Amino acid sequence: MSDRIELKEVDQVEILSLSDNYNDIVTMDSNEIITRAAPIKDMEVKGSILAEHGYSAVVKTTAGEETHELFFDFGLSDVAVPYNAEKLGVDLSGIEAAVLSHGHMDHFGALIPMIEAIPNKPLPFYVHPSAFKENRYLRVGEIRIKFPPAERAAWEKAGADIVESTGPSLLAGGTVLFLGEIERLTDFEKGMPNAYFEKNGAESWDPIEEDSGIAVNLRGKGLVILSGCSHSGIVNTVAHARKVTGVDKVHVVMGGFHLTGPAFEAIIDRTIAGLQAFDPDYVVPTHCTGRKAVMAFEEAMPDEFILNMAGTRLTFRA
Repeated sequence: MSDRIELKEVDQVEILSLSDNYNDIVTMDSNEIITRAAPIKDMEVKGSILAEHGYSAVVKTTAGEETHELFFDFGLSDVAVPYNAEKLGVDLSGIEAAVLSHGHMDHFGALIPMIEAIPNKPLPFYVHPSAFKENRYLRVGEIRIKFPPAERAAWEKAGADIVESTGPSLLAGGTVLFLGEIERLTDFEKGMPNAYFEKNGAESWDPIEEDSGIAVNLRGKGLVILSGCSHSGIVNTVAHARKVTGVDKVHVVMGGFHLTGPAFEAIIDRTIAGLQAFDPDYVVPTHCTGRKAVMAFEEAMPDEFILNMAGTRLTFRA
């Protein structure tokens, strides 16, 4: 990739996780970066934020007096994200775009109700064209476990103005970069070994080539990188973001790192070493990173580690 993309610097970026795999309402560890959801009203506990196997976030950038907001992924069910958005009092009137990290159901579950609820429509919706690949499934021996398809027509009917892009795309006033297709360079980030799809009656391994993320350039601090599942590899994702932006400093690496389960546990240590080589200020594993990997990150990078939860707002300032 020859031409670097000029990503505007911002003074602040907020990432509000509307869906993640974990929640603890009594952790009591809010600070200048972390704001935990507090389901308390009139000094009484009034329920909880819902957690599920999925990810969704509202991302807000601020540069001077200018702010931009976008949706990044939409969780697994059509229940958790709308419920959490309502409980957290999320104002959707400022949402100006949306990004889908890849075409798996744990990232587009609440897409239709949330797009319908956003007043600014048609809503530019950035996605790699392979997200619409059909007949996807996991193979477990001779058993096929089907993935629900990404439904272009239904999404467009809800108000999504679909922008297909294999390459990087600027959005949110030039303050957020959709990374497009990630260049895969490492020898250990090999994707999901049991992911397949069928086309014209022929079975093929699914590289999930659309897997992507976004990047923001925080003034004086460096890149804030957010991934969905990192099927492309989180080390590859960070390397790609640095290459296309020309920004070497990495402030935050956040997202699902897909290190859960026996097929991926063997590469936990290499992934940690790969991220340590970028020297990020913060690492925030979410969603599909897996319990063993999350604990390994906390042990290896205790000063950089942040535990994310559904309902948590992370605020990074220049």
